Amino acid sequence: MVLLSGTEGRHAAVVRRLRSGERIEVGDGAGLVASCVVTKVNGGELELAVQARRQVPRPRPVITVIQAIPKGDRGELAVEEMTEVGVDKIIPWAAERSVPLWRDGKGAARWRARAREAAKQAERPWIPEVCAPVSTAAAASLVAAAQLTVLLTPGGADPLALVTPPPEGELIVIVGPEGGISPAEIEAIMAAGARPYRLGPSVLRTSTAGAVAAALLLSRTSRWA
Repeated sequence: MVLLSGTEGRHAAVVRRLRSGERIEVGDGAGLVASCVVTKVNGGELELAVQARRQVPRPRPVITVIQAIPKGDRGELAVEEMTEVGVDKIIPWAAERSVPLWRDGKGAARWRARAREAAKQAERPWIPEVCAPVSTAAAASLVAAAQLTVLLTPGGADPLALVTPPPEGELIVIVGPEGGISPAEIEAIMAAGARPYRLGPSVLRTSTAGAVAAALLLSRTSRWA
């Protein structure tokens, strides 16, 4: 028996209006999923009878997006879209031309909250990890350790559609800020092993480029087979 209470219980009982006898799946955000039947509704709490459990392994390859921090709520929109598509890790990047500079942990906390809510909506067994912001030097070190890194730039000689994702390991996608990636940043990231690619004939906003790129790459892996 499982008691679903707190925010999740209120959402299920009050917003979704689940009633006794209905089926629901609950998870811990780290791959454990339980198939349950509602046995009792008590205000903002649900009592659930567990019918089955399963452990969903981490998907492979791991898709990571290093996302330059955009202004306003565009970062949260980017996180939501990337989560729905299937991105596994999101790393905020304090790029040279990023307008906002996070001086506390509130920005990352907002991104994590949006990832959690989007993961529930998308019924993902694993909630994407949202890391602390990184500098360009730190981003370059992550690139050096990855199986493959794609640097999205309108000036890329080759289209992203030509990329064959690795079956294992980590695939990183780097999305620049609205003002573009500076020449020095491009040099540092490419020196670490990244390759430049363009998405298509149009220039996408920083809030949508990561999700579009991840979807294109995932469509060429066994994860979307």
